[in-house]
Amino acid sequence: MIVRLAALALLGWVLGFAWFAIFLPEPLDGRRTDAIVVLTGGPGRIDRGIALMQQGAARRMLISGVDRSVRPGELAAQYDAPEALFDCCITLGREAIDTRSNGLETARWLARRDYQTVRLVTTDWHMRRSALELTQALPPRIHIVYDAVPSHPSLSVLMREYNKYLLRRIAALIGI
Repeated sequence: MIVRLAALALLGWVLGFAWFAIFLPEPLDGRRTDAIVVLTGGPGRIDRGIALMQQGAARRMLISGVDRSVRPGELAAQYDAPEALFDCCITLGREAIDTRSNGLETARWLARRDYQTVRLVTTDWHMRRSALELTQALPPRIHIVYDAVPSHPSLSVLMREYNKYLLRRIAALIGI
């Protein structure tokens, strides 16, 4: 009986991992949202958010998880973006240190604004857990659309992220 349960659990994990790894989220089209939230930590994320802002895809953008020592002018120079864009429309979130606190920081930022739609920008392998954290932190009235930055993750990155995702799903089910 125990062996069968273990085999069933292993089969469930393998099938779930296959789904997780094969069907990674993809970039979104250029549709407009009220705001964009970019989570730091991976290549291409901030580039994608700035490009979307320059295309007029949203009114405001939060870059969540920015180091306290980084200044807007430095980011503007690094990403070849007008400093005026940072002055008017981009907020640097400095409170988040992990994915869970990204969700909380984003929720606090959105609570001060009357936005209905938010575009979440993060790496494809990171999107599901990020979306879970954001969904749990935000009120149900805010609609989140997912805009994944394509990458080529290794098998170990995918396995580690899948396990984190499963643990967060379980924690969410029991109210943690």
